Amino acid sequence: MVCRSRTFEKLSGRHAALIPFVTAGDPDPSETVALMHRLVEAGADLIELGIPFSDPMADGPVIQRASERALAKGVKPVGVLQMVRDFRQRNRQTPVILMGYLNPIEAFGYQNWARAAVAAGADGEIVVDLPPEEAGELKNHMDEHGLDSIFLIAPTTTPERADLICTRARGFVYYVSLTGVTGAASPDGRRVKAHIDEIKSKARLPVGVGFGIKDDKSAATIAEFADAVIVGSALVDRIHRSSEAGEDFKQAAFDFVTELSGAISTSRDAEEASA
Repeated sequence: MVCRSRTFEKLSGRHAALIPFVTAGDPDPSETVALMHRLVEAGADLIELGIPFSDPMADGPVIQRASERALAKGVKPVGVLQMVRDFRQRNRQTPVILMGYLNPIEAFGYQNWARAAVAAGADGEIVVDLPPEEAGELKNHMDEHGLDSIFLIAPTTTPERADLICTRARGFVYYVSLTGVTGAASPDGRRVKAHIDEIKSKARLPVGVGFGIKDDKSAATIAEFADAVIVGSALVDRIHRSSEAGEDFKQAAFDFVTELSGAISTSRDAEEASA
C-alpha cells in the first residue's frame, strides 16, 4: 500500500508522525474500531494495532495484561484482521501497522497471512520475535503482497547488524529507545538522538522511536529528531484505568493522544524557531 509512504512524505519537514499503539480487543472487542477512529481524530498519523498473544516477551506488564484481557474475550488473529477491515470502511488513508509474534503467523501460514493482512487493509507488520536474519520466507511473502516488514533496532544493536536491518526493512525502522520491555523508564533524549542520527545516515527509510515515551514532554523531546513517535504502554494504561473506572475510555484515549499530537507539533515549531 502507498498510504504509509505518503503519510511520511506529507509530514516531512512539518513534524514527526505520531503512532499510538493499542491492543486489539482491549478493553472491549466491539469498540476497537471506534477507538481507532478516535485516535485518528485526535491526531494519530499511523496506528499500531497489537495482536493479542499469550507470551508477549517484548512487552511490559501493561501490554501483557492487555493481551491477557483480550485473549480472555476470545480475540484471535483473524478477528484482528476483521477489525482492520471494518476500520477501512471509513478510513482508507491512515496506515495500520500490525504488531505481533511469530507463532500465530506460523499457524496461519506465511503466505496466507500476508495475503489476508493486505486484503484486510494492513500496511505493515512488526513480528517482534522474528529477527531479520531468519525472516526470509515470511518477508518474501510480505514483499510479494505489499506488506511492510518493520524491524527493530535496539541500543545494543551492533553497527553491522544495524546496516543489515536498514537494508531489509520496509516502511520505517523502529528504534527501541532503551533496553528492556515496553513501559520501562523514560529514555535519555541526547543518547537516543545520537543513535538516531547514526541510523539515519544509513537508512533510506523514516526512523520511528518507541518504548518509554510516557507523556507529552517525552514525546516532544523525541519528536525533535525522530521521524515518528510511538506511544504504547502509557496509552494502553490510560485506556484500561478509564474503563475500570466506568468512564469513556475512547474519550480518555482521545484526550491523551490530543496532548501528544499538540506537543509533537509544537516541538518542531520550536526547533525551527531556534534554528
